Order: sequence, then structure tokens, then C-alpha cells
Amino acid sequence: MHIGDFDFYKDLLYKRSGLSLTSDKAYLLDSRLTPIAKKWEYPSLDAMTVALRAMANQDLIKDVVEAMTTNETSFFRDQRPFDTFKSVVLPYLLKTRAQRRTIRIWSAACSSGQEAYSLAMLLKEQESLIAGWRIEIVGTDISNEILDKARKGEFSQFEVQRGLPIQMLLKYFTQNGERWQINDNIKNMVRFNYFNLLDDTGSLGTFDVVFCRNVLIYFDEPIKKNVLGKISGQIQKDGFLFLGGAETVLGLDSAFKGMKEYRGLYALENGTYDTEALAQAVV
Repeated sequence: MHIGDFDFYKDLLYKRSGLSLTSDKAYLLDSRLTPIAKKWEYPSLDAMTVALRAMANQDLIKDVVEAMTTNETSFFRDQRPFDTFKSVVLPYLLKTRAQRRTIRIWSAACSSGQEAYSLAMLLKEQESLIAGWRIEIVGTDISNEILDKARKGEFSQFEVQRGLPIQMLLKYFTQNGERWQINDNIKNMVRFNYFNLLDDTGSLGTFDVVFCRNVLIYFDEPIKKNVLGKISGQIQKDGFLFLGGAETVLGLDSAFKGMKEYRGLYALENGTYDTEALAQAVV
């Protein structure tokens, strides 16, 4: 691919998704966009590029952005955040939300839904504690294609073997040939919507917990600050943010501060936390 064409897609992806494409990833443009050119019946990727330069076909641009978005995920990915949610965050929320009995969780950049469904299964395992509570898990992503897969809740043998305990597989999935279908009692706990993290977040409402893991690593510093700033406006004053193990808010002038005892867990810098409930939760 010519340098000029690489720069064209680099700028396009940055403006539309915040993705910061470096030159060492140029090969991904050929491998991921050539099938898009074929889908749109262009004779080559170069021909599609010429057409896009001449006229910004929004549907085609959407396909280009979706093709370049990384959709790597797995059930209970990295495990530690889910343990922290169960042992620290959930006990705190059960105490501080006891009157309204509502918990809202946002799985940002949810990909094919494994993170959101992992949270649903974890909460289902605590059913005696949340009986009578309204639990809402919202998964969002920039790819409509991957969201359709998430809503379907059907996974391959390979996908369910990645991080999912065998007990949960047998308890919450039904085998259908070589595929595994997640049961309705878990599927109905999660709602999947299209959302671009660069867009206005006001329509999402506020959340008690936000999982935005392994997302910031694809953004440059200005976009990271932008996204964290938006999340801070959508989170309850005593809410929690989970980031990936390789991500941090340090140096980003963030509204969040790390909870030293728990890697990847963040609280609002100026949050209004119930210190007694928090102290009991983190013991």
C-alpha cells in the first residue's frame, strides 16, 4: 500500500473510531480491507481507496472501521477483575444501593459479549444476594456485526474453552452440534447496543460500574483523556471503573484514581464513597 493511502486510512480511522494506527500495522490494512473491497465488488483495494477518496460512502466507511477494530475477547478474561468485582465491588454496591436495589453495569467495547455474559453468570451465581434487585448489564461496541453475534449468544467450542469454567458451561449453556448456546436466563440479563466511544455518552445514562478493559491501549493520549473524561461523567459519584492490566490513568490528568490493593480497579478522584462500606468491602 502506498504511503499516501496508508495516511488516508490512518486519518479516517482516527477520526471515526479513535484508533491510532502505527506504520508497523500497515499490513493489517491489506489483510482486513481486501475482503471489504471484494464485498463491495471493487476489483482491488486500490480501486476501493480511489472511490473512497472521491466520495465518502458512509456505509463503506462503517465497514472499513469495523474491519479494523480489534475484537479479541474471552470469557472471564484475566480472571482477576471478576474476582475483584465479586469480592469487593459487589459487596459495596449491595450495601450502598440497598434502598433502590438497582445496579447498572457498562461493558464498553464489549466485542462478541463474553465479558458481559461473564458478569451475568457471576451475578447469577450470587442469586440469593440479588433476589429482588434490578440488575442491568449494557454491552456496547462500534461493530454492528460483532454485536449481532453477541446478541445471538452462540459460541464455538474454542470460544467456550477460553476461560469459561466447565461447571458454568454445563450450567448456563446448551450444546447444539459443535456450537454452544447461552441459556435465556443469562442472555436476558444483558442488552447490547451500538455505541462509539468518541460520541456523546449522555444517552447511556449513569452506571455503578464500568468495564472498559483493553480498549485504551489502542488510543493515543488525547483520545484516552477524552474517553476517560466521558466515562467519569456517566458513572455514579461512588462508582467503579475497571481497566485492563496493561492500562493506567497515570499521566492522563484523569478523574480516576487507582485502588492500590486491586490492580485494574479505579475510583473517582472526587467521588463521594461510603468509607465504612468501602472499608468493609476491601477487607
